Amino acid sequence: MEITTVRFGTIPVQEDKVIVFPKGILGFPHDTRYILFPHGEGSPFYWLQSVDDGAVAFVVMNPQLVQDDYTVAAGEGVLKELQADGISDLEVMCIVTIPPASPEKMTINLLGPIVINVSRCLAVQIVSADEKYSHRHPILAGSS
Repeated sequence: MEITTVRFGTIPVQEDKVIVFPKGILGFPHDTRYILFPHGEGSPFYWLQSVDDGAVAFVVMNPQLVQDDYTVAAGEGVLKELQADGISDLEVMCIVTIPPASPEKMTINLLGPIVINVSRCLAVQIVSADEKYSHRHPILAGSS
């Protein structure tokens, strides 16, 4: 199938690679189908592009690239919702915010990780209760 996007034009999508968010992403409850693809070769960033709305896309990255001790408390409910046998079945990405006027001040949302069961193409965004994380954690050292 093909989807038409604002940022990338018309792109081919393998239907078996579409990741389903049964509850959507916070603030985007009606966009439940996404594709994930690299920003570019060697880049730590990925695009999470809505299949349902070509105008909706998020920059995401592995949070451990920013905070190497980052962990997500994915309880039994999350594992069941994602049809996962254990934590090892899951990948975690977090949404990145890049201010257009000051890209060096980009931040990552460590409070709202996206947890993906890649083999089942199922995902949820959870809200962490861990107070050591911020929704605006600086990505680059010395920026805030």
